[in-house]
Amino acid sequence: MEQEQNIILTKIEKYLVIRKWSLYRLAKEAEIQYSSLHSMFEKNTQPTIPTLMKICKGLGITMSDFFSDTILTEFSHCTEDEQELLNTYRELNKKDKKMVLSVSKRFAER
Repeated sequence: MEQEQNIILTKIEKYLVIRKWSLYRLAKEAEIQYSSLHSMFEKNTQPTIPTLMKICKGLGITMSDFFSDTILTEFSHCTEDEQELLNTYRELNKKDKKMVLSVSKRFAER
């Protein structure tokens, strides 16, 4: 009899689907070894609080966001251009995010 996947792992997978990220990408963004994440999913085990904090940081959300009833997918308070910019930003790796922030700040200083 196959065990049902736990709620935490299911929610993490939903965020991965929304962001079009692989487990490998999450491991890189969260600074967690891929083998640890993969094992967690394979064995259907709950992440520890410190691991979940790293996962949330990698996803760019708070623990509160993670445990809320809604998954953050849209930015209803933003214009279409802002939404597009944020969605594109979320697809970048850490190095590129830093570069985009740096350039954006320079434009804002004008």
